[in-house]
Amino acid sequence: MNTSEAKKTSNRKLGESICKALEARGFSAQYTENAEAACERALELIEDGASVGIPGTVTVREIGLPERLEEKGCKIAEHWLPNMTREERKAALIGELEADWFVTSANALAMDGTIVNIDGTGNRVGVMAWAPGKILYIIGVNKIASDVDSALKRARSIASPPNAVRIGMKTPCTAVGRCMDCNSPDRICRVVTMMERAPIGRECHVVIVGEELGY
Repeated sequence: MNTSEAKKTSNRKLGESICKALEARGFSAQYTENAEAACERALELIEDGASVGIPGTVTVREIGLPERLEEKGCKIAEHWLPNMTREERKAALIGELEADWFVTSANALAMDGTIVNIDGTGNRVGVMAWAPGKILYIIGVNKIASDVDSALKRARSIASPPNAVRIGMKTPCTAVGRCMDCNSPDRICRVVTMMERAPIGRECHVVIVGEELGY
Protein backbone atom coordinates (compact mmCIF):
# COMPACT_ATOMS: atom_id res chain seq x y z
CA MET A 1 0.00 0.00 0.00
CA ASN A 2 1.45 3.38 -1.00
CA THR A 3 1.65 6.40 1.28
CA SER A 4 -1.47 8.06 -0.13
CA GLU A 5 -3.59 4.94 0.23
CA ALA A 6 -2.29 4.31 3.74
CA LYS A 7 -3.25 7.82 4.84
CA LYS A 8 -6.67 7.50 3.22
CA THR A 9 -7.28 4.18 5.00
CA SER A 10 -6.10 5.59 8.33
CA ASN A 11 -8.33 8.66 7.99
CA ARG A 12 -11.32 6.46 7.12
CA LYS A 13 -10.82 4.25 10.18
CA LEU A 14 -10.41 7.32 12.39
CA GLY A 15 -13.48 8.97 10.89
CA GLU A 16 -15.65 5.88 11.20
CA SER A 17 -14.58 5.45 14.82
CA ILE A 18 -15.50 8.99 15.78
CA CYS A 19 -18.80 8.70 13.90
CA LYS A 20 -19.72 5.86 16.25
CA ALA A 21 -18.88 8.06 19.24
CA LEU A 22 -21.02 10.88 17.83
CA GLU A 23 -23.95 8.53 17.15
CA ALA A 24 -23.80 7.40 20.78
CA ARG A 25 -24.19 11.06 21.79
CA GLY A 26 -27.31 11.68 19.74
CA PHE A 27 -25.80 13.02 16.52
CA SER A 28 -26.40 11.58 13.06
CA ALA A 29 -22.85 11.12 11.76
CA GLN A 30 -21.31 10.06 8.46
CA TYR A 31 -17.79 9.81 7.10
CA THR A 32 -16.87 11.07 3.63
CA GLU A 33 -13.46 10.70 2.00
CA ASN A 34 -13.09 14.20 0.58
CA ALA A 35 -14.48 17.72 0.36
CA GLU A 36 -16.47 17.00 -2.79
CA ALA A 37 -18.27 14.08 -1.16
CA ALA A 38 -18.94 16.18 1.95
CA CYS A 39 -20.50 18.90 -0.18
CA GLU A 40 -22.70 16.37 -1.96
CA ARG A 41 -23.83 14.91 1.38
CA ALA A 42 -24.78 18.38 2.62
CA LEU A 43 -26.78 18.97 -0.57
CA GLU A 44 -28.62 15.69 0.01
CA LEU A 45 -29.58 16.73 3.54
CA ILE A 46 -30.62 20.33 2.89
CA GLU A 47 -33.92 20.68 1.08
CA ASP A 48 -34.34 22.75 -2.09
CA GLY A 49 -35.36 26.30 -1.21
CA ALA A 50 -34.48 25.97 2.48
CA SER A 51 -33.11 28.91 4.41
CA VAL A 52 -29.51 28.30 5.52
CA GLY A 53 -27.39 30.17 8.07
CA ILE A 54 -23.64 30.13 7.51
CA PRO A 55 -21.47 31.83 10.16
CA GLY A 56 -17.75 32.66 9.92
CA THR A 57 -16.68 29.16 8.91
CA VAL A 58 -13.71 28.59 6.61
CA THR A 59 -14.47 24.89 6.13
CA VAL A 60 -17.96 25.36 4.68
CA ARG A 61 -16.64 27.89 2.18
CA GLU A 62 -13.62 25.74 1.28
CA ILE A 63 -15.86 22.94 0.05
CA GLY A 64 -17.88 25.37 -2.08
CA LEU A 65 -21.18 24.73 -0.32
CA PRO A 66 -22.71 28.27 -0.31
CA GLU A 67 -22.59 28.52 -4.10
CA ARG A 68 -24.08 25.05 -4.54
CA LEU A 69 -26.89 25.85 -2.11
CA GLU A 70 -27.75 29.01 -4.03
CA GLU A 71 -27.98 26.90 -7.20
CA LYS A 72 -30.76 24.84 -5.60
CA GLY A 73 -32.72 27.90 -4.54
CA CYS A 74 -31.67 28.12 -0.91
CA LYS A 75 -31.76 31.48 0.84
CA ILE A 76 -28.39 32.06 2.50
CA ALA A 77 -27.90 34.23 5.59
CA GLU A 78 -24.24 35.01 6.30
CA HIS A 79 -22.94 37.97 8.26
CA TRP A 80 -19.35 37.78 6.98
CA LEU A 81 -20.03 39.21 3.55
CA PRO A 82 -17.80 42.22 2.74
CA ASN A 83 -19.04 45.81 2.85
CA MET A 84 -22.15 45.07 4.92
CA THR A 85 -23.72 47.89 6.88
CA ARG A 86 -24.31 47.47 10.61
CA GLU A 87 -28.02 46.89 10.01
CA GLU A 88 -27.35 44.37 7.22
CA ARG A 89 -24.99 42.43 9.47
CA LYS A 90 -27.53 42.44 12.30
CA ALA A 91 -30.23 41.15 9.95
CA ALA A 92 -27.90 38.41 8.71
CA LEU A 93 -27.12 37.29 12.27
CA ILE A 94 -30.83 37.03 13.01
CA GLY A 95 -31.28 35.18 9.73
CA GLU A 96 -28.62 32.65 10.74
CA LEU A 97 -30.43 32.03 14.02
CA GLU A 98 -33.85 31.60 12.43
CA ALA A 99 -32.77 29.55 9.39
CA ASP A 100 -34.07 26.07 8.58
CA TRP A 101 -30.45 24.88 8.68
CA PHE A 102 -27.31 26.17 10.38
CA VAL A 103 -24.18 24.88 8.64
CA THR A 104 -20.87 25.24 10.40
CA SER A 105 -17.71 23.42 11.43
CA ALA A 106 -15.88 22.98 14.74
CA ASN A 107 -12.62 24.19 16.21
CA ALA A 108 -11.95 20.73 17.60
CA LEU A 109 -13.58 17.34 18.07
CA ALA A 110 -12.54 14.94 20.84
CA MET A 111 -12.40 11.22 20.14
CA ASP A 112 -15.25 10.65 22.60
CA GLY A 113 -17.55 12.78 20.39
CA THR A 114 -17.39 16.07 22.32
CA ILE A 115 -17.48 19.06 19.95
CA VAL A 116 -15.39 22.04 21.15
CA ASN A 117 -15.67 25.62 19.91
CA ILE A 118 -14.38 29.08 20.80
CA ASP A 119 -16.09 32.32 19.79
CA GLY A 120 -15.46 36.01 20.14
CA THR A 121 -19.07 37.23 20.28
CA GLY A 122 -20.89 33.95 20.90
CA ASN A 123 -23.17 34.17 17.86
CA ARG A 124 -21.86 30.93 16.31
CA VAL A 125 -21.77 28.82 19.47
CA GLY A 126 -25.07 30.32 20.58
CA VAL A 127 -26.85 28.99 17.49
CA MET A 128 -25.06 25.66 17.91
CA ALA A 129 -26.56 25.36 21.39
CA TRP A 130 -30.06 26.58 20.50
CA ALA A 131 -31.98 27.49 17.39
CA PRO A 132 -35.31 26.35 15.93
CA GLY A 133 -33.72 24.77 12.84
CA LYS A 134 -31.49 21.79 12.11
CA ILE A 135 -27.70 21.91 12.38
CA LEU A 136 -25.00 20.42 10.20
CA TYR A 137 -21.34 20.26 11.21
CA ILE A 138 -18.73 19.61 8.51
CA ILE A 139 -15.44 18.69 10.18
CA GLY A 140 -12.09 17.76 8.63
CA VAL A 141 -9.99 15.02 10.26
CA ASN A 142 -7.40 17.64 11.19
CA LYS A 143 -9.82 18.89 13.86
CA ILE A 144 -9.85 15.55 15.73
CA ALA A 145 -8.08 15.44 19.11
CA SER A 146 -7.44 12.53 21.45
CA ASP A 147 -9.52 13.87 24.37
CA VAL A 148 -11.40 16.93 25.58
CA ASP A 149 -8.33 18.61 27.10
CA SER A 150 -6.44 18.17 23.83
CA ALA A 151 -9.46 19.49 21.92
CA LEU A 152 -9.54 22.63 24.08
CA LYS A 153 -5.81 23.14 23.52
CA ARG A 154 -6.28 22.66 19.78
CA ALA A 155 -9.10 25.20 19.66
CA ARG A 156 -6.99 27.80 21.46
CA SER A 157 -3.51 27.20 20.07
CA ILE A 158 -4.09 25.85 16.56
CA ALA A 159 -7.46 27.15 15.38
CA SER A 160 -7.65 30.57 17.00
CA PRO A 161 -4.36 32.25 15.90
CA PRO A 162 -4.98 31.88 12.13
CA ASN A 163 -8.61 32.89 12.64
CA ALA A 164 -7.43 36.05 14.40
CA VAL A 165 -5.10 36.73 11.46
CA ARG A 166 -7.90 36.08 8.97
CA ILE A 167 -10.19 38.70 10.47
CA GLY A 168 -7.43 41.25 11.07
CA MET A 169 -7.24 41.23 14.86
CA LYS A 170 -4.23 42.78 16.61
CA THR A 171 -3.58 40.13 19.23
CA PRO A 172 -0.32 38.60 20.53
CA CYS A 173 -1.19 35.28 18.86
CA THR A 174 -1.17 36.90 15.41
CA ALA A 175 2.46 37.92 16.03
CA VAL A 176 3.78 34.61 17.36
CA GLY A 177 1.35 32.06 15.88
CA ARG A 178 0.24 30.52 19.16
CA CYS A 179 -2.15 31.31 22.00
CA MET A 180 -0.76 33.76 24.57
CA ASP A 181 -3.92 33.77 26.74
CA CYS A 182 -3.98 37.53 26.26
CA ASN A 183 -6.15 40.32 27.60
CA SER A 184 -6.20 42.15 24.27
CA PRO A 185 -9.41 44.02 23.42
CA ASP A 186 -9.22 42.14 20.08
CA ARG A 187 -9.12 38.72 21.79
CA ILE A 188 -11.41 36.27 19.95
CA CYS A 189 -11.22 33.49 22.57
CA ARG A 190 -14.10 34.65 24.77
CA VAL A 191 -16.88 32.06 24.71
CA VAL A 192 -15.98 28.37 24.97
CA THR A 193 -18.52 25.58 24.49
CA MET A 194 -18.33 21.81 24.76
CA MET A 195 -21.19 20.06 23.00
CA GLU A 196 -21.33 16.82 24.98
CA ARG A 197 -24.63 15.61 23.51
CA ALA A 198 -26.96 16.71 20.75
CA PRO A 199 -29.36 19.29 22.27
CA ILE A 200 -32.75 17.90 23.28
CA GLY A 201 -35.28 17.85 20.46
CA ARG A 202 -32.88 19.10 17.78
CA GLU A 203 -31.88 17.32 14.58
CA CYS A 204 -28.07 17.41 14.50
CA HIS A 205 -25.90 16.05 11.70
CA VAL A 206 -22.13 15.70 11.49
CA VAL A 207 -20.11 14.96 8.36
CA ILE A 208 -16.51 13.94 9.04
CA VAL A 209 -14.23 14.57 6.07
CA GLY A 210 -11.06 12.56 5.42
CA GLU A 211 -9.10 15.69 4.48
CA GLU A 212 -7.69 18.74 6.23
CA LEU A 213 -10.21 21.57 6.12
CA GLY A 214 -10.31 24.95 7.82
CA TYR A 215 -8.18 25.77 10.83
